Amino acid sequence: MDTLHPELLSSNLLMALRPADRMRLQARMETITAPRGVVLFNAGDVVRHAWFPLGSTLVGFRVLLDDGRGVETALVGREGAVGGIVSQGRLPAFSCAEVQFPGKLLRIDLQVLEALKSESITLRYFFARYSDCLLAQVFQSVACNATHTIEQRAARWLSLALDRTESATIPLTQDQLSSMLGVGRAYVSRVMGVMQRDGLLATVRGRVEIRDPAGLRQRACGCGAQVRAHFDEVLAGVYPAAEDSEITAK
Repeated sequence: MDTLHPELLSSNLLMALRPADRMRLQARMETITAPRGVVLFNAGDVVRHAWFPLGSTLVGFRVLLDDGRGVETALVGREGAVGGIVSQGRLPAFSCAEVQFPGKLLRIDLQVLEALKSESITLRYFFARYSDCLLAQVFQSVACNATHTIEQRAARWLSLALDRTESATIPLTQDQLSSMLGVGRAYVSRVMGVMQRDGLLATVRGRVEIRDPAGLRQRACGCGAQVRAHFDEVLAGVYPAAEDSEITAK
């Protein structure tokens, strides 16, 4: 009998696969450890692998504008994957994929993945459903960036990080958050100051410490909840929920 590799337990997406499909992938995957800031691919690069974040590892998709600014369009953690999941092979990337929170990822060559998908229609359909969920997240991000305040968006981003990292301490600077939100640092500094004054968080050099997770989620817009609802409809149980972990400030 095949033995489940323990690292797969840290990927909600892989654990939602049928056991036979999971074993197919497991045999062809390798584990990599990525520090914060590692770029998996840039816009225009030929994507040669798919990556599955494990545990608290987070990867952000960022679209670069013609003025040089980058705006994050999706944040992918243990509920998802990054790379050519449904692209039928190696194709150029439209966005940049950068590790936002360090940790481990499982990696598989796209040619190998395509061969495995051709052997299993259930595997192919499963990743097609995940692609729909990721597209929904991108759509929601576009709407969020266009309509919600910087404070709502910042609170949403921090809440999403909380749900995935299981830690009240987030290694993040205001410069990094302003870059991900696509706004000036002064705006982010003002918003963070308000949230700190209200007791939601504390900013320490190089990190943000969440003091009131429930209050932070109330300050966020409802976009995260809408994305989670779509995941639950299409891939039940994959998306990390706030109640999955006991997050306490220290």
